Amino acid sequence: MEIFWYIIIAVVLTIFFILDGYDFGTGIIHLFFAKEENDKEVIAKSAGLFWDSNEVWLVAGGGMLFMAFPSFYASVFSGFYLPLIIVLWLIVFRAIGLEFRSQFNYQMWKDLWDTSFGVSSLLLALFFGIALGNIVRGVNLGGVTNGVSVYEGHYFFLPLWDSSFSPLSKTPGIIDWFTIIIGLISVVTLAIHGANWIILKTNSSINSKLKGVIFKLNIVLTVLTFFSLLVWQIVKPNSLDNFFDKPYLIVFPLIYFTGLIGLFFIKKLKKDIYGFVFSTLVILGGITSSLASLFPVILPSINNVNESLTIYNTAAGEYGLSVALIWGIIGFILLFTYFIVQKRLMSGKIDKMDYGH
Repeated sequence: MEIFWYIIIAVVLTIFFILDGYDFGTGIIHLFFAKEENDKEVIAKSAGLFWDSNEVWLVAGGGMLFMAFPSFYASVFSGFYLPLIIVLWLIVFRAIGLEFRSQFNYQMWKDLWDTSFGVSSLLLALFFGIALGNIVRGVNLGGVTNGVSVYEGHYFFLPLWDSSFSPLSKTPGIIDWFTIIIGLISVVTLAIHGANWIILKTNSSINSKLKGVIFKLNIVLTVLTFFSLLVWQIVKPNSLDNFFDKPYLIVFPLIYFTGLIGLFFIKKLKKDIYGFVFSTLVILGGITSSLASLFPVILPSINNVNESLTIYNTAAGEYGLSVALIWGIIGFILLFTYFIVQKRLMSGKIDKMDYGH
């Protein structure tokens, strides 16, 4: 039952990063490349029409995490309290940036909320990448100092950064040079994904330019990918053991590299949907490869005093997981119904659809 709920939650959170990921990426493209008012309006619309439905998946994932793995939920929500509050505020400012920009026809007003939308989207992409970096790097569970736990074994607290700024520190912070690398990969990946979404859903005047941007960003992403794999071996020398022990897990890195290679042909793709599919494969492959490298661990411990958190030592009781299955099925039916209806109503190009007026 633990494996079942682990897979379900992983699927839900991956769907969130694929769907809301293009909203983050749209904000990044909007910030750096949208210069004309018509482009700014239609690009903001391509995110604004979808962001609230996409974030339903985050709410669903959080609820399932609380239900299935309560100890893990309690641990990460206390240990990552400060960055989670920052993420909450960034989500708020991204939303009001989208909702407020068209309320008044004054350029200063629009510029203010355009900046709010773009900067918050950029920082959200960065912080979610940093969060993934913390998960794969591990944390000081129990707050061990001089061989003694300061907290209970499954709790921890991280400052934003440690004075050494190193992932190899015994008391690392949330931000260090390794998690920054993962954060940059997240920013570049979601910028590519957002650009593909804009090309797919709009007739923006910068669409042809964006294909060149995607190609250049994909070169950056490729370099960062191989560099991150190299430094990952320094931070966590046994990080690839799961792939050697269970060769079938190699399918997840293959998904990632399929998307990565496909994006190099972005200028030659005949249909806009193909570019979006390739960037989706990059996100799907990146997240699943990270999870596969850790399984069954979901939060590694960097000390030898307290054991890592796994799907087995953080799961709710068998009875609770079984009862939750019934409500989970009902919830998924409602969730997918909402998703399908919304996507059908907003299929095709959205340039002429009304939003924010």
